[in-house]
Amino acid sequence: MTTAQRDNFPPQLLDQLTTIKNAALTDEYAYRQVAYLTENIGPRLSGSVQANAAAEYVANELRRLGLEIKLEPVTVPHWIRGAETAELTEYPGQAAGARQKIILAALGGSTATPVDGINAEIVVVNNFDQLKGLGRENVAGKIVLYNEIFDQQKATAGLSFVAYGEAVRYRAAGAKAAAELGAAASLIRSVGSADFRLPHTGFSYPAGIPAAAVTAEDAELIAHLAAEGKVRMHLTLTPQVLPDTTGYNVIADLKGSEHPEEVVVVSGHLDSWDLGTGAIDDAAGVAVAMETAQILQKLHLRPRRTLRVIAWMDEESGGAGSQAYTKDYLLQFPRHVACIESDSGAAHPLGFEIKMAAPAAELLRPVTSILQSFGATALQPSTYPPGADIAGMSEAGVPALGLLQDGRMYFHYHHTAADTLDKIVPLELRENAAAMAVMGYALASIKDSLPR
Repeated sequence: MTTAQRDNFPPQLLDQLTTIKNAALTDEYAYRQVAYLTENIGPRLSGSVQANAAAEYVANELRRLGLEIKLEPVTVPHWIRGAETAELTEYPGQAAGARQKIILAALGGSTATPVDGINAEIVVVNNFDQLKGLGRENVAGKIVLYNEIFDQQKATAGLSFVAYGEAVRYRAAGAKAAAELGAAASLIRSVGSADFRLPHTGFSYPAGIPAAAVTAEDAELIAHLAAEGKVRMHLTLTPQVLPDTTGYNVIADLKGSEHPEEVVVVSGHLDSWDLGTGAIDDAAGVAVAMETAQILQKLHLRPRRTLRVIAWMDEESGGAGSQAYTKDYLLQFPRHVACIESDSGAAHPLGFEIKMAAPAAELLRPVTSILQSFGATALQPSTYPPGADIAGMSEAGVPALGLLQDGRMYFHYHHTAADTLDKIVPLELRENAAAMAVMGYALASIKDSLPR
């Protein structure tokens, strides 16, 4: 080790980190938390009674562990999914009286169709340039389908988040672009890496028109038929956009023994989409952050700095929780030593995605030697904040880390009805808890703060 590494990682601290790792790898606490959040409480859409119940549960659980608790109110959107049906009413080769059912899910922020739905021609585009090239005269009054194909080869090769980033822009901004040209509704091909005829929901910037995601298979069907001739759809979506309401960030502090004013954040987001029960996105992230505190209390280890567990509210529907934290704590960010978020599932951890100065990353190399036994050794530099909820801290210069998991199957289930407890592999969840706890304690216990 370098001199700085030896100064910051004396034998006693390395022994403590090994003890934390071993304890986490044999502990079921995180799994019990995921099970309760997903099975007992269920889906936790921002503004829902389940989201607030989950915040109360996490706060009470961390209070029971002996942490200092704050339930900090956040103004969040309140959107409710309604009925969602679609069928093709006209298409080439149609048998007399026949219709074809289309499987879809409304996107968060979507407005409703009239109660009896709309019936309109579909125009299929692959990208924003094609849409713009059609012009208002060919789009107004029609239903736009963005048929952007998720790159499954990238996902299989381990670049699933690159593939996601390429396709998700149509989910976020597609409805607004279509509305600007007078479209009656906007559809996207589901942003996901497996074709199970499952729609993938997600946030879409409100555009004043109905917006939904169709399954990959149905997007293929519509595109095929539209290439042959006119295709019309009857679409009914009845979501409700209710007035904003109050949700809560859970903030729980295990006070530091020497520098309680300095903070290391470990976190995940508490809200989820409503189709499944939000197990991999992101009850798992909340649970491994909770286990970081639980392991330290169980082992009677007190870090130098304050370890702060945060369960964020509203990551999925606009990030109101993280925005509120940035506003309220911005002046304290110089004393935030580091922040960690887990929001990429619960599969085998490979290490951490990091946004920090190179000397800071080098200082942390001894931590990877502790995690080497299960391969979580990567410190992968990123030019972007490695977590949506810690973006404000990262952009203010706080060293930021995101748990880096094997993401090859994550987008099979992400934002679908299949994001349920059975997708959690207990061994892999324990590995994630070990990685979070070891890194969190290391950051809160090293002698020197990370250079910025």
